[in-house]
Amino acid sequence: MGRTFIEPQDAIRHFGVKVKLNAQRGVLEGKRVVVVDDSIVRGTTSRKIVTMLRAAGATEVHMRISSPPTIGPCYYGVDTPTREELIASDHSVEAIREYITADTLGFLSKEGLYPFTGGDGEGFCDACFTGKYPLPVTDEAKARQLVLFEVRNP
Repeated sequence: MGRTFIEPQDAIRHFGVKVKLNAQRGVLEGKRVVVVDDSIVRGTTSRKIVTMLRAAGATEVHMRISSPPTIGPCYYGVDTPTREELIASDHSVEAIREYITADTLGFLSKEGLYPFTGGDGEGFCDACFTGKYPLPVTDEAKARQLVLFEVRNP
């Protein structure tokens, strides 16, 4: 099962979550659970996961995301939704937490993203987290979700 966030319809995304994940009552009942995920895109998958864990008896569900909030689409090859579909583009962390129904929600900070590079992120694209694209994004590319590539001479 591939990445559910790239599926074009809610029904397909929901089915994908059910196929990929299932909660074991015997393991979760009466437990406080911490879920670590790589990102929250629309929030629908996270909400389904929290609901599934609670239905299996988890008493608390805490979400930790190993990236900053995704606020902008990727025009460089990752098939992300439009800005309007990205939950973090116009919702606070608290609003996202309420939507996914987790007890707590924490994201990796932008500052915490690059310590392994010496701290400045030089040479890495973080446009989906900052909205600062390394190449100009044309209105046509935004409208059509075109992928942009930079050609470099060897």
